Amino acid sequence: MKVHIEIDCTPEEARSFMGLPDVGKANEVYVDLMAKAMKGVGSIDKLHEVAGQMAPMGQVGLKFFQNFIEGATAAGKPAKGDKDA
Repeated sequence: MKVHIEIDCTPEEARSFMGLPDVGKANEVYVDLMAKAMKGVGSIDKLHEVAGQMAPMGQVGLKFFQNFIEGATAAGKPAKGDKDA
């Protein structure tokens, strides 16, 4: 049996419902700092360099995060021959 529940709410309402902290102000500060840092970037190579420097652990952190997301995506896909797919 499968049950599908759809909840229509804002991200703020969802965070509150799940007991997560309000990170809106921290996000605004982070986005503002990122926007200021990106103003001087004029090429793709420079953008890649700046993004690597700003990310936690530089390039290693970016690669780790990319691998994490790819692994999570692959884990969520049904296996070949899965009848529930």
